[in-house]
Amino acid sequence: MDRALAEARLGAERGEVPVGAVLVAPDGRSFVDHNRTRELSDPTAHAEMRVIRTAAESLGDWRLLDHTLYVTLEPCAMCAGAIVLARIPRLVFAAADPKAGMCGSLENLVQDSRLNHSVAVERGLAADQASGLLKAFFAARRGGSGNPGVTSDGGA
Repeated sequence: MDRALAEARLGAERGEVPVGAVLVAPDGRSFVDHNRTRELSDPTAHAEMRVIRTAAESLGDWRLLDHTLYVTLEPCAMCAGAIVLARIPRLVFAAADPKAGMCGSLENLVQDSRLNHSVAVERGLAADQASGLLKAFFAARRGGSGNPGVTSDGGA
């Protein structure tokens, strides 16, 4: 999670919502990125989507079996769907997202028994650090006033 937090900080420095992700392969290789929605003008350029795409292309397989995904914010519906479709068996996320989280907060897409894949989920690892990054980022965007909580603006 430390690497994901470092990526989130890098994203914040670049004006992106500070979310970082690390996808670890069974052979120890890792794929690391942060949100790039603003940089790429791409609403799908969330950290999770970026590492899933990069890993699948690098490995030559859309199935990311035996991988573990670490992310600093609970994945949204798009990212949760991609996690299921990529057959990632394990997800570890830091901060919950009560406004857009689809891994236990709003719904739990990654563990929906109607789907053909279920993901083991661990919540809360380094949650205070990840939440602090997000709160500081949004407080700075609002000029230090208002509710600095996580929003779905730019998303996870």
